[in-house]
Amino acid sequence: MEKCFDCPRNCGVDREKTIGFCKEPNKIRVAKIIENFMWEEPCISGDKGALAIFFSGCNLKCSFCQNKEISHIGKGEFYTPAQFRELILSYDLTKFSSIDLVTPTHFSSLLIEALSGLNLPIPIVWNSSGYEKVDMIEKVASIADVFLPDFKYFDSSLALSLSKAGDYFEIASRAVCKMRQLKPNNIFKEGVLVEGVLIRHLALPGQVNDSKKILAFIKENIKNPYISLMSQFIPLGGQIDRRLYPLEYKSLLSYASKLGLNDGYIQDFESADESFIPDF
Repeated sequence: MEKCFDCPRNCGVDREKTIGFCKEPNKIRVAKIIENFMWEEPCISGDKGALAIFFSGCNLKCSFCQNKEISHIGKGEFYTPAQFRELILSYDLTKFSSIDLVTPTHFSSLLIEALSGLNLPIPIVWNSSGYEKVDMIEKVASIADVFLPDFKYFDSSLALSLSKAGDYFEIASRAVCKMRQLKPNNIFKEGVLVEGVLIRHLALPGQVNDSKKILAFIKENIKNPYISLMSQFIPLGGQIDRRLYPLEYKSLLSYASKLGLNDGYIQDFESADESFIPDF
């Protein structure tokens, strides 16, 4: 990787010598691995739980990020692609329902190199922010069985303020549409999503109208959408200083139902608890 153009930031830096927006060098940095991780959607966790691999760094800087200890600051062990491949193969993968790659976007080229050609017994889940390049998603589709993108914002000023990405909707909308094009059908095996796309949206306090615009876009542009509407926002010192009101979430769920977005998941308000944040 002489110059890095893996993500929409297009930093163009030589990560052997310096770092770009994600603050990560030219090696895969794993912050934490949690075996039998059960805190994802049921079709990702399954009965056995996922082998969840949390990467250090991120190409967004969300002020409310629950994983900011690793996404904003960075920590963990470094792996070359060959070493990461060995790491994956060192596990008895039959003990898990999926391999959950959490925040992998800024390591896309390295992960493609690491995981290409593997014939694994469980699906690989690309669990990302949705802030992805279409041409890179086309390459990632060769190693990822399931796309699990966030679809965070419609309004550009909101995206800029909260995640330092004013072009978020423009970028993420194209990426999510491409994911659905590449994985047109959701295929389940014993309750586990083994191929397809599951779109996540986190409802933010005071931003119900923005959320409704995201849902309307999904309805109009994504074939057979499968969604996860989350209520787990926790104020962690960013611009938003309160949790989601039940009435806000109820309004969003009602709107989703009105649109016919009935396939997927909703959350209990008990999910908005710091006890669900992994100890990094």
